Amino acid sequence: MSAPTRYEPPFPHPSGARAPVVPPARLPRHVAVVMDGNGRWANQRGLPRTAGHEAGEAALLDVVAGAIEVGVTHLSAYAFSTENWKRSPEEVRFLMGFNRQVIRRRRDQLHAWGVRMRWVGRRPRLWRSVISELETAQRLTSENTGLTLYFCVNYGGRAEIGDAARRVAEDVARGRLRASSVDERTLARYLQEPDMPDVDLFVRSSGEQRTSNFLLWQSAYAEMVFQDRLWPDYDRRDLWAAVESYADRERRYGGAVDSPGSAAGRAGR
Repeated sequence: MSAPTRYEPPFPHPSGARAPVVPPARLPRHVAVVMDGNGRWANQRGLPRTAGHEAGEAALLDVVAGAIEVGVTHLSAYAFSTENWKRSPEEVRFLMGFNRQVIRRRRDQLHAWGVRMRWVGRRPRLWRSVISELETAQRLTSENTGLTLYFCVNYGGRAEIGDAARRVAEDVARGRLRASSVDERTLARYLQEPDMPDVDLFVRSSGEQRTSNFLLWQSAYAEMVFQDRLWPDYDRRDLWAAVESYADRERRYGGAVDSPGSAAGRAGR
């Protein structure tokens, strides 16, 4: 199906809040989001953990809307990790069915907004019905030119790097690749989504301060923002606050810049 010629604007925030104006050069191109705190949100209200996951659906849709409004072009959402299989069978079954339903419920809305959906994750163990919904959403939105949304389901950063290394080794063994030519750029081509740009801004809700094995390779130089709000209470205003924090930071990528008042800075005048 071809993409719409004109995309619908996202729905406004109920408060009337508007996206901050961030100079393009200071805007993160790719934002990765760990949607954490669903279980704690539910427990605080005496509800089952599954109620927290259900409440988090609206938060994700609002954050996608906010990313479009502020000008972010790539957004990655950590929906189900390779480690989440360790949870109770009941919660795993719920999450499989819930992810399937979310994709089915929201894909037409996202398509109307011009979002291009991409699935990043492993096939083994993942329900075939979930894979089917993910692939349908990819096909439906493949020609869209707005925000790219990476829906990371059955994903793990170490698993991705390990799988890429295995495929490199297989190609070396088959004579398709010389071992002496393997470098960072080679390995990057074997990642699950080779065209994914590096993460500029890594955001985690709920107050936890760790990456939890999410986009390890792509986040090598990401700016980290950890926010206290639990995911079901999170919305685009929190994303915008993280984007503004990013815009205020100096990005050096391993280099160094002398301040004008330093001895080196004065010597360079």
